[in-house]
Amino acid sequence: MSGDALHPLADRAVAARNTARDVPSPCISVCRMDPASGLCEGCLRTIEEIAAWSGTDDATKRSVWRAIELRADADFLNSAEKDRP
Repeated sequence: MSGDALHPLADRAVAARNTARDVPSPCISVCRMDPASGLCEGCLRTIEEIAAWSGTDDATKRSVWRAIELRADADFLNSAEKDRP
């Protein structure tokens, strides 16, 4: 995933965090776990965040969106890719 593709995800994160209720899922149906980072290449969530999503409250979902925003802004997947041997 290129760095440019992550910025729209950060923008979606800001919008989702401002949602009062029924916080939308970050899933974009690109479900591949990056082995270096442990994050989904599509939504930048951990497997634990993905598994827990449907059972969590809106406040927790907003905190996951905040984590996604920070990961996207840090270009986390590309950073993990550079660290690979």
